Amino acid sequence: MKKISFIFLFFCTVSGFAQQKSMDFEKYDPVSTLKVPEHLLTRAKFPFIDVHNHQWNLSEQAIPGLLTAMDKLNMAVMVNLSGGNGSRLQGMTQSIRHTAPKRFIVFANIEFNGIGETGWTAKAVQQLEADVKNGANGLKIFKNLGFSVTDKAGKRVAIDDPRLDAIWEKCGELKIPVLIHTADPKPFWDPVDEHNERWLELVTHPRRKREANDPEPWEQLIAEQHRMFKKHPSTTFIAAHFGWYPNDLGKLGSLLEEIPNMMIEFGAIIAELGRQPKAAKQFFEQYQNRIMFGKDSWVPDEYATYFRVLETEDEYFPYHKKYHAFWRMYGMGLSDTVLKKIYYKNALRIIPNIDKTLFPD
Repeated sequence: MKKISFIFLFFCTVSGFAQQKSMDFEKYDPVSTLKVPEHLLTRAKFPFIDVHNHQWNLSEQAIPGLLTAMDKLNMAVMVNLSGGNGSRLQGMTQSIRHTAPKRFIVFANIEFNGIGETGWTAKAVQQLEADVKNGANGLKIFKNLGFSVTDKAGKRVAIDDPRLDAIWEKCGELKIPVLIHTADPKPFWDPVDEHNERWLELVTHPRRKREANDPEPWEQLIAEQHRMFKKHPSTTFIAAHFGWYPNDLGKLGSLLEEIPNMMIEFGAIIAELGRQPKAAKQFFEQYQNRIMFGKDSWVPDEYATYFRVLETEDEYFPYHKKYHAFWRMYGMGLSDTVLKKIYYKNALRIIPNIDKTLFPD
């Protein structure tokens, strides 16, 4: 009788505790009790070039505030990938020349409407040439190519569509790089279940979910990108977000060996690198001439995570967005030689017209 009473009381106690302390998984965010050395960096060790930034407003009024934030981070040059084209791009580059000519680089964008119409390709190439004359130093391709861009017949335009070949060839001729975002993380195409690492992100951001063939399988989109790179060996391509292979560095390394005109940047995927510091450090050392610093979104406080992963050997620290990465990260502790290449030397080699006097050597 006493045993039954004890079990009943235990059940009631646990049940009551659960009712009082229940919470959704999304809210569970425990504070680590681990006591290890911390190096909370707010400024990069060396001046750096962020090759993946987006500023829709680079007016003369907006630039001074950006410069203040950039100086605190030790960001020497911001590459704005959202330059547009035509008069919009020209207005942006004029604002930069009047206020901070050394601190910003602008990439042009292609207007894809009308593919398949007579003369569309020639007009697109002509516009690109004009944009470069007006100050563009690269071309950014958004992920709508492969996803939502259609031709005049309403058919999806593949990334390696031959009607775009002249654009990529012109970039090689003009000696400007093409930074391209293709697809999204592979788990966005996978079932949203207990096995999906991006479950929290997909539950809180359901519009990011893709069905298996929406608009095509992930593997096909990535293959289209790689075929395009190989088809135009004289053009330098920068695969955004480590080409969505930051979780498979062995595969990414084989692609870098296979495609010599391919560079990579790590915008929005630093959490993937931070959870595999040994493998990532080895990868950065092996491919130190092929990697550039990229952040993607302009949130100055988030750069601290990037600096910490790249520069320190800190252990078990959180990412700044739980829904991107519920795991903890570790620093790679890269050498000064590798850091300088990642922070600025590789970008100086690939992107034209960056002022070299802003950097130590």
